[in-house]
Amino acid sequence: MILAVALAGFRERRRRPAYAIVLLAAVGLGYLAVPATSSHWTIVSLGDYRGVYNSAYTGTVAALAGALWLCVGGFYVVRTALAQDRATGVRELLVTSRLRSASYLIGTFLGNFLVLASMAGALALTAVLMQLARGESHSIAPGALLQPFVLLTLPVLAVTAALAVFWETVPGLRGGLGNVVWFGVALVGMIAAQSPTAPLGGLGTGLLTDSLQAAMTSQGLRPEDGAIGFMYLDTPPTTFRWNGLPLSASLVSQRALLVLCAVVVALVPALWFGRLSPLRSSDGPARPTGDLTTPDAPPVAYPRGAVLARSTFGRLVVGEARILLSGISRWWWPVAVVLFVAAIVVPQRAVAPLLLASWGWPVLVWSRLGMRGRDVGVDTLLAACPGPVARLLAEWIAGVAFTAVVGGAAIVRLGLSDSIGAVFIPSLALLLGLVSGAPRLFQAGYLTLWWCVVNEFAGLDYLGVVAGGPGSWEIAATALVLLGSAVAVTVVRERLR
Repeated sequence: MILAVALAGFRERRRRPAYAIVLLAAVGLGYLAVPATSSHWTIVSLGDYRGVYNSAYTGTVAALAGALWLCVGGFYVVRTALAQDRATGVRELLVTSRLRSASYLIGTFLGNFLVLASMAGALALTAVLMQLARGESHSIAPGALLQPFVLLTLPVLAVTAALAVFWETVPGLRGGLGNVVWFGVALVGMIAAQSPTAPLGGLGTGLLTDSLQAAMTSQGLRPEDGAIGFMYLDTPPTTFRWNGLPLSASLVSQRALLVLCAVVVALVPALWFGRLSPLRSSDGPARPTGDLTTPDAPPVAYPRGAVLARSTFGRLVVGEARILLSGISRWWWPVAVVLFVAAIVVPQRAVAPLLLASWGWPVLVWSRLGMRGRDVGVDTLLAACPGPVARLLAEWIAGVAFTAVVGGAAIVRLGLSDSIGAVFIPSLALLLGLVSGAPRLFQAGYLTLWWCVVNEFAGLDYLGVVAGGPGSWEIAATALVLLGSAVAVTVVRERLR
């Protein structure tokens, strides 16, 4: 029964658009983790050196990249398993079975793990292709390539899968706030897990750097302290040969104990989760998502309306703005006001960080763009309304206006050239909301992008506050491409109805 729950969860979640997007991002990360042989970039820095791209080294850097990315992005794919069962009525069916709450939670945990492990498998295949593409070693050693995925990546993904179950059973973490909290927790956790003194070996980076340094010393090289992350070197790194992590009983037991801890974390919510009955569980009453029709009442075929009158477009924008702002917590507004006022009174050098803060705080509001009524189940009703593209543009304009107002004080002080982010952010939110039908994809993607700008990755600066970043016209062009893609998705869906 546990295995049946796990397989059902895996099959359901692998069909979601978010799964494909995170999977493609993981493959892209695997490509970046193995830069060209003449590149100045590296993911494991030991001074001006890197390992030869053999199976051991290529598999290890790809496994580390997968562990770092999938514990953040993959979490957002698997974190709604319990809510999905409740919304679709599966929980009511399970009540009639002999399945216990603990078994249900373990089955959900295993389903989460299978989803994340499948992404790690795609990353391992990417590592093989990258080894052959770089051409420094054409000899594929499956054991050496897969060992870091088994020892480094999968235990971390087990912890991520367990925490996704835990997150769904805590009332304060089930919603959008939990998505934001997870992003911060995951970043802090990844930094702490890279410490040599991390419990149960953390990510295993301490043992890895020790092994790499030992290999360099044996070849007459002088290694520096190891560091994990994408780093740019002044000169292309010099290569050395490394044959992989030494396999020991202590290493295997450490990683197995980490997996066991993950199982315990997944079981802890059984203390308050209650039985499977939706009336007794901590999840509260079931809420419909998507189509509100019942099996006994087929969907109503609403007639198509005429073209939307131009005189109503202004009212449509106002209506979309009211919908966007409805339901915001009363505690959200004081923080937004404080950030707005602070951007007026602080010294000029502090205005850019305040713009970053002002355009990081509304992430939960932006993530509602593009939902098109799915979150409240009025898709069928909206489909009968005329002018789907006009409604989309009205929603986008409302998002742009909201973004401009939130960061208005900082924009005025920095200059109008920094206002282009007010166009980019709603365009991104609108497209991701339309494609995924859920807010989590934008929340995860935008927070990652925002964090890159905070850390001054110039190439990803959508605000224009980092020196050497894209120009205003490049950001504007990207925003127009995103908006055009959203319009194209809307038109295609309208014709397929």
